[in-house]
Amino acid sequence: MAATIAAPAVERAVQPWAYALVLGATGVALGVSGVPAPLYSIYEQEWHLSPLVTTIVFAAYAVAALAAVLVSGRISDVVGRKPVLLGAFVTMLAGLVVFVLADTVAMLVLARALHGLAVGATVVAGAAALLDLRPHRGARSGQLSGVAFNVGMAVAIMGSALLAQYAPNPLRTPYVVISVICLAVAAGVLALREPHATRVAGRIRIARPAVPQEIRADFWFSALGVMAAWSVLGVLLSLYPSLAAERTGIHNLVFGGTVVASTALAAALVQLIATRVPARRAAIIGDIGMAITLLLTIPALGTHQWTAVVGIGLVLGATFGLGFGGSLRHLSHVVPEHKRGETMSAYYLLAYTAMALPTVLAGWAATAWGLDRVFPWFIGAVAAACLFAAALGMRRGRPAPVAA
Repeated sequence: MAATIAAPAVERAVQPWAYALVLGATGVALGVSGVPAPLYSIYEQEWHLSPLVTTIVFAAYAVAALAAVLVSGRISDVVGRKPVLLGAFVTMLAGLVVFVLADTVAMLVLARALHGLAVGATVVAGAAALLDLRPHRGARSGQLSGVAFNVGMAVAIMGSALLAQYAPNPLRTPYVVISVICLAVAAGVLALREPHATRVAGRIRIARPAVPQEIRADFWFSALGVMAAWSVLGVLLSLYPSLAAERTGIHNLVFGGTVVASTALAAALVQLIATRVPARRAAIIGDIGMAITLLLTIPALGTHQWTAVVGIGLVLGATFGLGFGGSLRHLSHVVPEHKRGETMSAYYLLAYTAMALPTVLAGWAATAWGLDRVFPWFIGAVAAACLFAAALGMRRGRPAPVAA
């Protein structure tokens, strides 16, 4: 049986800014993951990339993140959250340097893989650290994590689009700017006192995709919800901006950035104002809403009007916020203290799988048959997954036990 190493309780209460720093770090990490999104069209035009190549570059991030979430939860349980977060930001900066120097597809894949490793480690260790810092406010931490994810992504994508459109060196300047922000966050992490007071003694190993028996039903409800939501996220970041620009005839990078950023901001806003909606109910409403709204993107794109495209994106963001935020709040409320790192690893393992696999399949199909023909089928499949997650939540609608 693994022993635990206790730290003096007084050390954990010295830094009142620690909670905000960890939240900010998770937001910046997700922002880094979104920076290349507005730039894919430039890479496609200047480097003559097919949709399949673009989605492979996109998916390299998710595959690397899968590897990170398999080990980072256990590592953070053994050595602490701070070393994992610090290593993640060093890796993040290395990926940004590769992006700045990139002149081949292989370098793009390497940069995205480094960012996948960094972001995967940050979201798992960060989620566990927030629970360490405020152990009796798990649902609130889950809600704020979801908000930080979406705000970070929205700000980064919009900033990247503006810099790429109007600043010199569009394939380098956005990465330089976000590097400065990452350096500032890394300095804060250096000053952070380790929040994990009861570290587990034992070997560092790959975490199995398993969860405590007592919360298994609640876990699968939350996991299926986040899988549906992150499948939607894969659509938004890889395919929807290009299709929106094609259908509206607006090829300004700021428009593509606005489509994604406004969706992410809507998600963040809904998560903030949905505090009083029970987590399970919010997730179910969000899953159903995502399914309906995804289907409505097809006629919205058919109007060829930018107002319809942005408008349906806002609604999709709002439903995504309910679905993702509700699922994360629900799991954060029930996860046992001694299983936080490994449980969050399993959760994000499924989330990144749901982001990567459908997106790569869609990219392959779009290369073979064209994006216009593939998009409705892809949307239909993701909408069906959302409805399945909602059905599971309604079937298991009993109140969740509060974890010790």
